[in-house]
Amino acid sequence: MNIKTLRTWLQSSKKTVILTGAGMSTESGIPDFRSTSGWWQNIDPRTVATVEALEQNYPLFHAFYKMRIENLAKVAPHAGHKKLAKWEKQGMVSLIATQNVDGFHQLAGSNKVEELHGSIRTIRCHDCQRASTMQSFLDKEHCVHCGGKLRPNVVLFGESLPQTSWQTAMLEIENAELVLVIGTSLEVYPVNQLPTMTHGKTVYINLEVTQTTTQFDVTIQGKITEVLQQLQL
Repeated sequence: MNIKTLRTWLQSSKKTVILTGAGMSTESGIPDFRSTSGWWQNIDPRTVATVEALEQNYPLFHAFYKMRIENLAKVAPHAGHKKLAKWEKQGMVSLIATQNVDGFHQLAGSNKVEELHGSIRTIRCHDCQRASTMQSFLDKEHCVHCGGKLRPNVVLFGESLPQTSWQTAMLEIENAELVLVIGTSLEVYPVNQLPTMTHGKTVYINLEVTQTTTQFDVTIQGKITEVLQQLQL
């Protein structure tokens, strides 16, 4: 019944916004930090993905992100990413706001994407903010302009979200008729506040469902790719 309801809502909505999180990427083979079987068990990103680690323990910071970047090269967008891109082309999706930094939505063909936590696919200097190359970062080189430390363009713990992306996502969600929240545990502030900002209908799709998802009009538990395929849209 929930699948049928969501299909009807998607077909009738004039403005649908989608918010995606780590669960969207895990089905491509990218480990999830927060799941019970995720990387949290091996290494706590809260001690590595920080400005403090970048500035005070750069070898550890660099090794962590080099590993993530190299792992990214081994995986690709899945059928769910491609389904959302297809919906955008059909005029069914106004915007995808994502917590993921892997760029898979764009690789799958989505154009209207706001990356709320930045992108791991581009590099800048932490000191002078100028752009650098991925190869320079992987080779552990310093900034050619100021000698500073290179880093991916991701939002580290303690840093502010990119304001343009945040404002765009917030405005779009406020004005949406339908908001789909896909593959996020809704544990990270302030992104977890976004679904509460809409006056439209809300739907939660995830493999793991918790008490925090009871606020949604419809909750669908299952693998994201399978749920999206069942909609037959």
